[in-house]
Amino acid sequence: MTISTKKFIFGLGFFFLITLIGMIVAASRVPKNFPIGQFDINIPLSSSLDNISNKLESKRIISSPFLFKVLIVIFGGGDGIFAGDYRFTEGQNAFTIASRLTAGQHGLPKVKITIPEGTNVYDMAYIYLTKLTNFNAPKFVALALREEGYLFPDTYFFFSNTKPEAIIKEMRANFDKKISTLTLDTKPGGRTLKDIIIMASIVEEEARGLEDKKIVAGILWKRLDDNMLLQVDAPFYYLTAKKGSFTLDDLKIDSPYNTYLYKGLTKGPISNPGLESIMAAINPVKTKYYFYLTGKDGKMRYASTYDGHIQNKNIYLN
Repeated sequence: MTISTKKFIFGLGFFFLITLIGMIVAASRVPKNFPIGQFDINIPLSSSLDNISNKLESKRIISSPFLFKVLIVIFGGGDGIFAGDYRFTEGQNAFTIASRLTAGQHGLPKVKITIPEGTNVYDMAYIYLTKLTNFNAPKFVALALREEGYLFPDTYFFFSNTKPEAIIKEMRANFDKKISTLTLDTKPGGRTLKDIIIMASIVEEEARGLEDKKIVAGILWKRLDDNMLLQVDAPFYYLTAKKGSFTLDDLKIDSPYNTYLYKGLTKGPISNPGLESIMAAINPVKTKYYFYLTGKDGKMRYASTYDGHIQNKNIYLN
């Protein structure tokens, strides 16, 4: 190796060393024009690293897209960036930002939200509206209505600015997970999953406690099998948003959810049932009863004849 070759290699190495030191220094500094105050940045799912780098540069969060991409490769190890919303409350250097994005450290508070069993999409939207920041309730309702009955009621932890689409996706995934633990033998009665969920949503509103739910489910399935009207009150809250008793005018509402006018199940679920109600709809208890009511004492009363039902009304509702 000649002296000139050695000098070239040494010079090249020195150049790379200086460049590396410069990159480290640049990555350790917060950009001078970093935005002031709290703000959020959204990283869309399936965004390319180039698009993300350019977006962050345009927002003045990073000063060098090239340096940022190098750090993402180093920190991410090939796994890339976690999508979602990221909150910034102060200036951060490229090391910190790359580390956060590859680890999914969004910097947003998570809010504990409990959706009670039997909550319908409209009431669900109100709950989220009171808990989350700038929540788009109308958009949630528009998207969630097609999933009514399949959004599992549970306790969730969402970021404060979680979008309706993400909430619906997580709730539906939770439903699918819960359902996967059940044995859905629907062939003997010709019941589809949709039938079961509709029945479960009605039972959720009509009874409390697993045993009563099973009995009520058995009564309602039997009414259907005997080609009788279901004649249940629960769907009227879904129709009118009124709580409590319903008027004679309500009973005349022309709707596929009016089980006093139309035979069969309602057009769709009237709420999002819990696991007990779904289990009751799958495994109902067969009895001699055709009628039921909830007395003022909160207990269920059953009757096999209409006369017996009227007698229960006179005794337990007056």
